[in-house]
Amino acid sequence: METSASSVAAYFLQDTIQTFRSMKKLADRAMEQLEASQFRAAPDPESNSMEIIIKHMHGNMLSRWTDFLTSDGEKPTRDRDGEFESGALDREQLLQLWEEGWSALFAALEGLGPDDVLRTVTIRGEAHTVLQAIQRQVSHYGYHVGQMVYLAKHLRSAHWQTLSIAKGQSRGFKP
Repeated sequence: METSASSVAAYFLQDTIQTFRSMKKLADRAMEQLEASQFRAAPDPESNSMEIIIKHMHGNMLSRWTDFLTSDGEKPTRDRDGEFESGALDREQLLQLWEEGWSALFAALEGLGPDDVLRTVTIRGEAHTVLQAIQRQVSHYGYHVGQMVYLAKHLRSAHWQTLSIAKGQSRGFKP
């Protein structure tokens, strides 16, 4: 069976959207387990709290995905340093930022077609193909979602509800 470049690009976009949806769902499920006060907790002064990670991802997502094909992915209005400062946002406000960032991402990706995958976009003045720019963000967001899950698990400790196969239960999932 021959596969056209266009069908591969369409599959890539579809798979990327699914990957991001799975990533978001994992973080959502971790955050659901936290008390409101735990959104500001960090293991130590050099580590990020859930609040900081959410603010950073929100800022990054709006910057990268707004006008994705037509403007630099690092918008002049972004306050990246401010994303790493603790503020007075409550849980609901943080979750609004979270949803706003993901909405920008999904709107941009769902607006792309197979012919867009090899187009050039810029991030901080550096040229990337759309494919490269997307992969950059898959890696970046996966990194932060992993931090979020680890932090939530740490904060919930014995009250943590696993998001995958529980320890000692893998044998029950073998084919």
